[in-house]
Amino acid sequence: MNEPTILVVDDEPDIRALVQEILEDEGYQVEVAATLAEARERRGARTPDLVLLDIWMPDGDGISLLKEWQEGGSLEFPVIMMSGHGSVETAVEATRLGAYDFLEKPLSLAKLILTVSRALEADQLARENVGLRQQLERAAYPEGESALMQDLRAQVRRIAQHDTWVLISGEAGVGKQTFARYLHSQSSRRAHPFVEVAVASLAPDESAVELLGQEQGERVRQGLLERASGGVLFLDEVADMDLQIQGRLLNALEQRRINRVGGSEPVAVDVRVVAATQKDLEALVREGAFREDLFYRLSVVPLDIPPLREHREDVPVLVEHFVASLHEREGLPLRHFAPDAMQRLRRHEWPGNVRELRSVVQRLLILGSGEDVSGSEVEFALSGRGLRGPAETAPGAIPVDLPLREAREEFERGYLLHQLERAEGNMTRLAERVGLERTHLYRKLKALGIEPRKTRGDG
Repeated sequence: MNEPTILVVDDEPDIRALVQEILEDEGYQVEVAATLAEARERRGARTPDLVLLDIWMPDGDGISLLKEWQEGGSLEFPVIMMSGHGSVETAVEATRLGAYDFLEKPLSLAKLILTVSRALEADQLARENVGLRQQLERAAYPEGESALMQDLRAQVRRIAQHDTWVLISGEAGVGKQTFARYLHSQSSRRAHPFVEVAVASLAPDESAVELLGQEQGERVRQGLLERASGGVLFLDEVADMDLQIQGRLLNALEQRRINRVGGSEPVAVDVRVVAATQKDLEALVREGAFREDLFYRLSVVPLDIPPLREHREDVPVLVEHFVASLHEREGLPLRHFAPDAMQRLRRHEWPGNVRELRSVVQRLLILGSGEDVSGSEVEFALSGRGLRGPAETAPGAIPVDLPLREAREEFERGYLLHQLERAEGNMTRLAERVGLERTHLYRKLKALGIEPRKTRGDG
């Protein structure tokens, strides 16, 4: 990775040379400018990662340049102001305009190095946070361009404007959590937490502490309701919730206040409940397995998510989304799905719905080779028998829950053993079959722990 580039803008040659030397010794790439005009030119040619900017310059002042760079939004890079004639007002104005810090001359070189390091770290962290927010926003968007999906998203946006509880129902894998997050992102509570609860994991004897929190002397442990206050409490597979926990939860939510276990003072909570289920709650109420009062409170606004087989025209959009997402988050290769591959995916019934489709795409990216995914690869991925090339079957299916590196090694080991057997141990033929140069092939076999068999024809 390239080292950060720092632009030093100062009209004093000695300071420019000293700062450049110090920063280059620290491993940074350094460019210098003696005027504001040069600084604009350097920035236009290459955007720096950080700028050290003097306030008093022969053709203007650094504050004006900072304003210029800041116009139209936030700064693209951290700026550290420098001056030997600075004042508190100048420092405050620079900070207000977005400067990371203000250094007085004569410069303390130790403070300079520390400030530069911290500014770059803070900028990197801010960029990572933006990336994470963008990922979460994408994860909270139900993909699909069919009329059914467009109507469903419009319905969610309408529901989001009202602060009622919502019950999301649908088969396993249809994306109930994605719709819950989309609902939250469209509501007035979007700036507050989205707390997911796998209700089946709540044990009756521990549920009070989990839900309400606990006080032990000065030590306070927040419960799920307190952590979700102001936002959404998402109850995943609410039908699996124990009856005792149902009552405790409903009581706390209706009173809008809780008492932590061991605590004496009530704590106010303001939570919107969104629940998801793949079971028939009304039938469970009749059987006495689910509280009637909780069912009616949840089902004020029902939202039913259809199975993927009812909108299979969205399969291509979903595939494209999963390929891009898996490439970005897991580093999987970008592969193009050939028309016959996409047709085979559209014909599939998808009993596991969107979750199954994502798993199949992930399997094809991990275990396949080449830029294009063929129809035969998809066929074998759907059959659970692994993948095959255009002419033959690769041995055995590889578990898709392995880390990417281990899954690739497992596939390569099985593939090369299979090809080695077909080549009857002849390394020349094996190299031709797999399309590898022999020296590279030997290294690959050794790395995978495969001892090639010697034959008469193997020169």
